Amino acid sequence: MAIAIHQISPVAHLPLVLGVVRKLNVAALIDTFCPPHPANVLSCGRGVEALLLAILDGHHALYKVGARLEERGMLPLLQPGLTRASLHDYRLGQILEALFAAHLNRVFGAIALNALEVYALSTPWLHQETTPLTLYGAYEDEPKTPGAPRPAYGHSKDGHDDLKQVLLSLGVSSEGLPLRMGLRDGNTSDSTETPVAIEECVALGLGGVRGIVADSKAYCKRTLGLCLEQGVGLITLVPRTCTVRQEVEVWGQQQGALPLLLDKPGRTRQEPPRQWHGQSVVRRVPVEYPDGRLDVAEIRFLVVHSSQLAHQMAVAYAAAQAKEAERLAEHVQRVEARWFACAADAEEAIADYEGRGQGRRGRKPHPWRYHALHYRVEAVNSPKKRTRRGRPPKAEVPQVERRYRLVVHCEARVPSEEAYGWTVLATTLRPEVCTDAEMLQAYQEQHITVEPGFRWIKNPAAISPVWLEKPERIAALAMLTVVGLLVYAVIQRQVRLYLRDHERHIPGNKGPTATPTAAVVFALFRPVTLVHFAVDNAPILEVHGIQEDHRIVCEAVGIDHAWYQGVTAGQNSLLSATPP
Repeated sequence: MAIAIHQISPVAHLPLVLGVVRKLNVAALIDTFCPPHPANVLSCGRGVEALLLAILDGHHALYKVGARLEERGMLPLLQPGLTRASLHDYRLGQILEALFAAHLNRVFGAIALNALEVYALSTPWLHQETTPLTLYGAYEDEPKTPGAPRPAYGHSKDGHDDLKQVLLSLGVSSEGLPLRMGLRDGNTSDSTETPVAIEECVALGLGGVRGIVADSKAYCKRTLGLCLEQGVGLITLVPRTCTVRQEVEVWGQQQGALPLLLDKPGRTRQEPPRQWHGQSVVRRVPVEYPDGRLDVAEIRFLVVHSSQLAHQMAVAYAAAQAKEAERLAEHVQRVEARWFACAADAEEAIADYEGRGQGRRGRKPHPWRYHALHYRVEAVNSPKKRTRRGRPPKAEVPQVERRYRLVVHCEARVPSEEAYGWTVLATTLRPEVCTDAEMLQAYQEQHITVEPGFRWIKNPAAISPVWLEKPERIAALAMLTVVGLLVYAVIQRQVRLYLRDHERHIPGNKGPTATPTAAVVFALFRPVTLVHFAVDNAPILEVHGIQEDHRIVCEAVGIDHAWYQGVTAGQNSLLSATPP
């Protein structure tokens, strides 16, 4: 018996990803929008599968996709007879352009709705957020294709003000699954994007959605009017600059004891329990309807006091006050060292220091924020310098000169304890539809649903910064990256749900865990390899490194783990015959 080893491929988590992609029927849905052509070895659906594998492997550059998947040993599993030559960047670029021509929002909407059906996912809230995608290279000011995003300079949340960008807008479910996406011009404002995103959410036709949760950029007259007219529930943070927020905060501070809405244990054993007290009130505020009509409507505001936020704000205030005190000491020393010839000049200087004068370039001076300064004029008599040299005569009366200076008295501002920890939320939902506690919980989910997905897109997915020559390809790759985020979130959700229901654990970063992230699940498959060898010239594939934890993950996501146990060259099915 002759045994010859041909190749050892580190397949790791990629078969798991491909199994979920095929369970979601992504390739078939793509081929309905972009029908295969007989002249193409690689259909659009199979090309999208290859790109998703590359994205979830951390290597999205088009010219690296074929080499990377060949190194991983995924080409035979992706499509029998597929070679690296068929995954060249020109063909993948064509697939991206075909996806854009098929209307990206429709394509992604079909994939997202199918994911909800396959895994029986609920969507009580849809969280809205935006993030910029920075781009390398020179791009024309106007895209050639209508509807393509225009790369432009704008406010960069990533600090890349020297690079052009496009704006990615996402609608994410309460479990972190992206269900709506949009790509806008790089200089699009969040305040103008929110009404467009709400209209797209309505057009998506999701069932069971109670409302949309957004950040403070969503609070404006136009957004409120649109939600009231469309009957859309909106929960948003009210900006601190709004008069109605300041009014409601004062009202909340005057109420004394507010009802307890939420109670959570401390993050550590030493930390006290975290509590949120609050109550909703109705106020009449101006709104603007889509037809441009202005009106005044009743909006419900929830004023919330958080013990944890109050502690954080008190600590931050003390640190900022100490930092300002260092600058203040230099200011006092400089002011008290200055002399004036008359009291009028000293009074004029006080007006400048107190912000009553004109600042630099006509701007109003910024007063001290954490300290109160009190200036007073002090007259000082000092001997006048003689004009002549030598010892003065005994009969000469000494000349006295009166000069003026400022004396500064500093006093630290100590706000009351009731001033810390206040937040105000606005909603178009009635109390019988959404209680105060449900409203608060929905808004708190904003930080655990949207933000982790954006962090994954910016780092492991490595979509930013990119250079793809055409805005159409940028938009299509961004859409596929969001599909990758959908697959990532589905794996994480299903594994956590399975471990909870079966009271099981898998190895994590710091010991066994029942709530692993998808990154931890992927790392669990790192030792898995595929060995290509032949016995008496008969090709055989054998998988090494499989353990019980891997079989648990496969069962959790509904993938047949027989492939991970070892297959022959003709067996490459990933889908389980049983439902999830």
